Amino acid sequence: MLTFKGCHYPEAVVLYAVYFYVRYSVSYRDLEEIMAERGVTLDHTTLNRWVIKYSRALAQAAKKRKRPGNPSCWTDETYIEVKRQWIYLYRAVDKYGDTLDFMLSERRDEEAVTHFFLHTVGSNGLPEKVVIDKSGANYAGLLNLNLLLLWLGWHHLVEIRQIKYLNNIVEQDHRFIKRITRPMLGFKAFHSAEATLAGIETAHMIRKGQLNLQGLPGFQQFASLAG
Repeated sequence: MLTFKGCHYPEAVVLYAVYFYVRYSVSYRDLEEIMAERGVTLDHTTLNRWVIKYSRALAQAAKKRKRPGNPSCWTDETYIEVKRQWIYLYRAVDKYGDTLDFMLSERRDEEAVTHFFLHTVGSNGLPEKVVIDKSGANYAGLLNLNLLLLWLGWHHLVEIRQIKYLNNIVEQDHRFIKRITRPMLGFKAFHSAEATLAGIETAHMIRKGQLNLQGLPGFQQFASLAG
């Protein structure tokens, strides 16, 4: 359970502000005005602290509650600007577009991809098939995963399909993330980007109905993660 001790604002206000920022295309100054119209006076720097402080924990709770994914996995990376440099957001979705996992990385290499695949398997189980583009790093990461499975004595390895046009599922799914991050005009630090993106991915999972709480509005589903 999250603790809101020391916030000086009701829990519902904090969660509403965080949810609104990670769900809609607004800047912190826009959100400051939106909250003021609702009778809550806040500074945009306070909103920033709330998003960074709570988004990661809410994302962890969402990963535990989301419905199981399909054993077919589509993986790709997109670009996020941090400190005026482009870094990589690795993302995996299943054949129905449900989010399986995500990871922000400063590198786009075999080591980073291997770590992402191991993390995804740890959170979602072993996929039967993974579809990737023509990236050599992605292919090497999957080979490392299969080598590890052989070393552990597994007889069923992950099928690797490296066909660019088949990767449209995850490439289309990137669009929501990019639309939300566009007004942010880049991040100033890696840790703030990582936390904020975790919140955005959580809102995206709720939008796709992955928490099996479709009868509740999006904000109520988001707020339930704090309990």
